[in-house]
Amino acid sequence: MNIDLIKANIRSIQDFPKPGILFRDVTTLFKNPECLHELSVGMSEMYKDKGITKVLGIESRGFIMGPVVANNIGAGFVTMRKPGKLPAETYSQKYEKEYGFDSIEIHKDALTTDDVVLIHDDLLATGGTMKAAYDLVKKLGVKKIYVNFIIELSALNGRSVFPDDVQVDSLIVY
Repeated sequence: MNIDLIKANIRSIQDFPKPGILFRDVTTLFKNPECLHELSVGMSEMYKDKGITKVLGIESRGFIMGPVVANNIGAGFVTMRKPGKLPAETYSQKYEKEYGFDSIEIHKDALTTDDVVLIHDDLLATGGTMKAAYDLVKKLGVKKIYVNFIIELSALNGRSVFPDDVQVDSLIVY
């Protein structure tokens, strides 16, 4: 995977969404066909031999690469959404974010105890959203959980919220 190409195409926006924050924008990766291809192939290669049966994408940027990876490795794709967005019965998990509280939901029938799950999101900051997703999936009793990000902001120490036995992968670490 051409990490230099991917790094060169990440847009950084100062003071968004509030003063003092340097926002790492991945949308510039998706509009560039070379970057999209590199992400597609590289992320799929990382997980092709892990026995993953479902890739779970967190709303909303996890909905972009999640299905691509799922398709490439022969797995299904599951969405984890903000409250009130899923039409059938759901499980919910509340969590604290950098800017307040939120919650996420998953359909009750989305996963089984036979599933091996890769949870994907675009960026790991403090880890609140992904930890909530991990906790919710863990409660459903799946066989194994992998966690994946395109970008990790190491200074915010988000990786530390996960148990030591969870494989957490980030393509780019700032």
